[in-house]
Amino acid sequence: MTVSSPVIGYDFPPLPYDQWEGTKQTLHLMMQIVGKIRLKYHPKLNHWWHVPLYPSAKGFTTGRIPYNGLDFELEFDFNRHVLEIRTCQDQHEAIPLPGLTIAAFYEQVKQTLARFGLPVRIVALPYDLPNTVPFAEDTQPREYDTDAAHRYWRITSQIADIFAEFQGHFVGKSTPVHQFWHSFDLALTRFSGRQAPPRTTGTRVDKEAYSHEVISFGFWPGDPNLREAAFYSYAYPMPDGITAEPLSPAIAYWGEYRGSTMALMKYADFIRQPNPREALLQCLESAYQAAALRADWPIESLARQDAV
Repeated sequence: MTVSSPVIGYDFPPLPYDQWEGTKQTLHLMMQIVGKIRLKYHPKLNHWWHVPLYPSAKGFTTGRIPYNGLDFELEFDFNRHVLEIRTCQDQHEAIPLPGLTIAAFYEQVKQTLARFGLPVRIVALPYDLPNTVPFAEDTQPREYDTDAAHRYWRITSQIADIFAEFQGHFVGKSTPVHQFWHSFDLALTRFSGRQAPPRTTGTRVDKEAYSHEVISFGFWPGDPNLREAAFYSYAYPMPDGITAEPLSPAIAYWGEYRGSTMALMKYADFIRQPNPREALLQCLESAYQAAALRADWPIESLARQDAV
């Protein structure tokens, strides 16, 4: 058997939101269904760390979920364009993604897990999306462009590699690099180790997620409000004077999104840089330094001393 050599090196193709909006909406709803299953059955972790999905060598995975002595996992495979469902007892099934309505996808996931002895009991509604149709009733045809889905995953997978490299420069408490099915963004969060002032607004999710001081970093592929892919970083609580701090490279800037001040770098600008990896590391580090300095974090003691 001949095995082809892998293509090595970063490759960041364009990701114009208008050209894959329908596929993105389909994937967002499918990931919400899978994410809600993880939310329901995985033991609760601090700051809702049991909620997200995680990048894998195929796409995004729930990781191992324990249920009454039976471990199971759901994984989006964007090479084959299927959702793989498997258990520790060698049960396995792959659900093709193209051509399914959200109702059909939800029903197939439910039926497969039921055959494996795993009942699905979730709040079967989209979370914080303009579309409020229950999953079981969402029978409208859905776009699924296999090329667009694969392109998005490869872009996100490579960004996850760079996020993980950046994560390793920090010795304090940090989240894994994870994919939020709520807002459909890849994210990483650092903690100072200090409690934050209690939030008086927001949901109970917000209150626990921001119970301690954080500086967060992420990548979103665009949404109806910001119709282009971008990197972002923000701090909570937001320190005074942060926008006076410099950002690098020159394409990074301070902006406002959803009422929050953020460091931003547009993906379209990022891919035109001579060295995109270095440009992203610079953006992440400068955003961190700006927020950590203004928030009086112990920067030196939280830095890995041999980090390059």
